[in-house]
Amino acid sequence: MSKVINIDAEIMSGAPVFAGSRVTIKTFFDYLEQGHSIEDFLEGFPSVSREQVLNLLDLARQTLTCKEKLSMIYEDIVR
Repeated sequence: MSKVINIDAEIMSGAPVFAGSRVTIKTFFDYLEQGHSIEDFLEGFPSVSREQVLNLLDLARQTLTCKEKLSMIYEDIVR
């Protein structure tokens, strides 16, 4: 899996972005929340590749379906 996320204090004030871009991860999820498709997002942000989006979704799936990983992030919700 290629590098998906970059966090750098010099880029977008340290917000997580797609590696090699200034597009925040939040922007992607905001697009989905507003009912836009992945295609819409990719058309609007050509600096982000389809591979990066799919890898981000896979990373989210792995994190949210693994109790051990989830408990490291949110100790109070995993019992």
